[in-house]
Amino acid sequence: MKSFEYVILDQVGIHARPAGLLVKTAQGFHSTCMIRSDGKGADLKKLMMLMGLGVKHGAKISVSAEGDDEEAAIAAIKKIVEENL
Repeated sequence: MKSFEYVILDQVGIHARPAGLLVKTAQGFHSTCMIRSDGKGADLKKLMMLMGLGVKHGAKISVSAEGDDEEAAIAAIKKIVEENL
């Protein structure tokens, strides 16, 4: 399993546009991709679960990927997070 942590810098938090990018990116991999924040978790391949977390500015998230292509998945997701959040 590969993972990383990140503090959300976007003033709005995880909103529709970056959430859509994250879901689309995660869906491109076979690995199980998860996000956790404030003790809650969501499958990164499911938009409504991700939006349901309600991640705000300043929140610390933990993202993990586990599976055959976990290294590529975590690298792609980390890039989206760093560029958009």
